[in-house]
Amino acid sequence: MPEGSKVLILEKNKRPLQKVKVSGGGRCNVTHFCFDPQKLVENYPRGSDFLLEPFGRFGPQQTIEWFNQRGVSIKKESDGRMFPDTDSSQTIIDCFLNEARRKKVELRILSKVLDFENSDDGWLVRLENEEIRTSKLLIATGSDKHIWERLKAMSLDIIEPVPSLFTFHIEDSALQGLTGTSFPEIVVRTKGLQSRGPGLITHWGMSGPGVLKLSAFGARAFFEKNYRFDINVDWLPRFSESDIINELKTEQASNPKKKVRNFTPLGLSKRFWEFICNKSHVSEHQNWSETGKKHFKRITESLKKMSFEVNGKSTFKDEFVTAGGISLEEVDPKTFQSIKYSGLYFAGEVLDIDAVTGGFNFQAAWTGGWHVASSIQCESRSRRFRK
Repeated sequence: MPEGSKVLILEKNKRPLQKVKVSGGGRCNVTHFCFDPQKLVENYPRGSDFLLEPFGRFGPQQTIEWFNQRGVSIKKESDGRMFPDTDSSQTIIDCFLNEARRKKVELRILSKVLDFENSDDGWLVRLENEEIRTSKLLIATGSDKHIWERLKAMSLDIIEPVPSLFTFHIEDSALQGLTGTSFPEIVVRTKGLQSRGPGLITHWGMSGPGVLKLSAFGARAFFEKNYRFDINVDWLPRFSESDIINELKTEQASNPKKKVRNFTPLGLSKRFWEFICNKSHVSEHQNWSETGKKHFKRITESLKKMSFEVNGKSTFKDEFVTAGGISLEEVDPKTFQSIKYSGLYFAGEVLDIDAVTGGFNFQAAWTGGWHVASSIQCESRSRRFRK
């Protein structure tokens, strides 16, 4: 921030950065190992066009460098997610708090903003027992309905928020019997949408990055359907239908007298293979010699095109993400400043920006914060130069 600037952070909670604290299972998924802005924005169902140029100025590479310069090493995992070397979100929290102290930033906890309004000399912010005047106001309040309503009253366009990143409820007792079964990769399809990624069967249905990604891209469509829709699951996207049939035929030729259910093809668990056999009407004592083309077809369809009816959702309260917020048409992507109101800035989930899992939502927040600080700093330098 500019020399001589006074920065005050108003935090309504008892502890700051609690969303950072719980993210990534307490490890904090800081960003993602993707340094090409064109590819990076593909992970944002809302905000991709807006973020393209900002990511070119401050993206994952700059984020990693920022933390490295402050003594925090960031490591990459095989799936591209990036965490602090300590595997502790507290490392990231401590880094921010130490930097704030070093820059003499004042942090006030338990300070809920009741209202704010534009005034002749900047902005007036009202707390419960105090009023604060400031020339610049950054709103980084996340999914706060009170703040959105206040902005709406200022004639700013707010895209109605709906849940994103949720798991699918599926009422299927056989599927629920497979709770805890995971897959390195599945493809989930619904009308007009599909996603690919790791999958997990849970006691309420399906989860995992492959499902969460679909929930993000279909957030509004699923909301409009009251979270009741059909999906189609490919449990083995790495294998074609002909690959699977050839595997079955090979086993049939080698072991005609063995039971089909004793076979576990293509890396599947025995429990899941029995589930497939049940779905494909393969009897308990059926041998391979008794298995023909119809069974092969059913098994292949069960593995590649299994259908389910989704009848609800679950979200993780601490890591809740919404689709919606301040319309990006209200914001300058070069500065993250309001187009209508000078000195009013936005960053993070308060904007109509959201992403799939993997560190992308945090990266959008870091990018927005950097642009706000840079904009204020450039404006301050320009003002001093004119003097």
